[in-house]
Amino acid sequence: MVNALEVHITAPDRMHAEIIARALVGEHLAACVNIVTGVRSIFRWEGQIHEDDEVLCLAKTRPELLAALCARVNALHPYEVPEILAFEVTDGSAAYLDWLATATRAPEAR
Repeated sequence: MVNALEVHITAPDRMHAEIIARALVGEHLAACVNIVTGVRSIFRWEGQIHEDDEVLCLAKTRPELLAALCARVNALHPYEVPEILAFEVTDGSAAYLDWLATATRAPEAR
């Protein structure tokens, strides 16, 4: 059984995305974070429709690290309610998934 998640996190700009990505990888909460620029978000906030340019972070992690990853993102993120959405990985390269498992550590192992 595959034991991995891809977590989507939006940030207001590349600087904030890089701060979050470096922390997650540096603290072994994510094996890798891809930073995708050029995202345009249209959303409702406080009763109004907003349109903003954002940066998307795609973090690869394990389910048992999700709570710690979310807590770390919330501590670093400038948004009051940051987007943090986790998607179960149902299949993938065995070598990549093995690497992901070794590149991340459970909270008690840190």
